[in-house]
Amino acid sequence: MATEIQQVPLKTIAGDDATLGDYAGKVLLAVNVASKCGLTPQYTALEALYGAYKDKGFAVLGFPANNFGAQEPGTESEIQQFCTTNYGVDFPMFAKVSVKGDDQHPLYAKLVAAQPAATFKDDGFKQKLAGYGIVPENDTDVLWNFEKFLIAKDGTVAGRFAPDIAPDDAIITDAIEAELAK
Repeated sequence: MATEIQQVPLKTIAGDDATLGDYAGKVLLAVNVASKCGLTPQYTALEALYGAYKDKGFAVLGFPANNFGAQEPGTESEIQQFCTTNYGVDFPMFAKVSVKGDDQHPLYAKLVAAQPAATFKDDGFKQKLAGYGIVPENDTDVLWNFEKFLIAKDGTVAGRFAPDIAPDDAIITDAIEAELAK
């Protein structure tokens, strides 16, 4: 039986209907991405992660979001072109969503409810954002672009990682490997 998270209606970046249920039985890393962010180079590590684990039952899922500093202003077509041309992105990408606020996409509402707190290496990233006057309205809010949610094979949320933890950091790869081994 599919979890609530797996049943949320989504659109792919090409406009096709989808759900996370389409990936049932796989370990997933859902990431809110942006093309004009200081963390945008994480696309390289996300693609490498996808390449390293996709044959083992893993997928990275990109969710463009324009919630932070208007850093994802493009259309789906422009976003897809940017990701393919600049980063060779081959992992599944979805239509732009909102990851926080009154217009938060139902998927992100469920992800945040399932995993209210992110894992941080330290407080450096939070302090850096606070130095720019950027403080989340709620402690559970997605903090910035490139926050990562790890979804287990059974559709439950197994982890949440701060934006500044690189996709190839052992904190994330160890968690992925642990979920794949289950």
